[in-house]
Amino acid sequence: MRRIIAISVGLLIVLRILSLNTFAEKPQVVSARKIVSRAMPVYPELARKMNLEGNVKLLVIVAPNGTVKSIQAMGGSPILLRAGEDSIYKFRWVPAKDESKELVEMRFHPE
Repeated sequence: MRRIIAISVGLLIVLRILSLNTFAEKPQVVSARKIVSRAMPVYPELARKMNLEGNVKLLVIVAPNGTVKSIQAMGGSPILLRAGEDSIYKFRWVPAKDESKELVEMRFHPE
């Protein structure tokens, strides 16, 4: 009997995890330069399992050719930060004469 209960509880947990619709909202960017293309971040599986949500703030150094030169984490969960950084490296800005600093904020939450 205990075995059946344990299996049932395990199945319910698995079904709950599979039924979660998780996502990250469109990144908000405070930028003087126009963004040519952006990539939506992928909600991490570990964050889904933990039912983790929150904001991620990143300071992005954009090279003159519009690609990401470097990223500095300004705040957020380390699990979500990695997903945000992976997404930002796919962003492209309009080319400019000099490099610029852009502030990007992303909101992750399960739904």
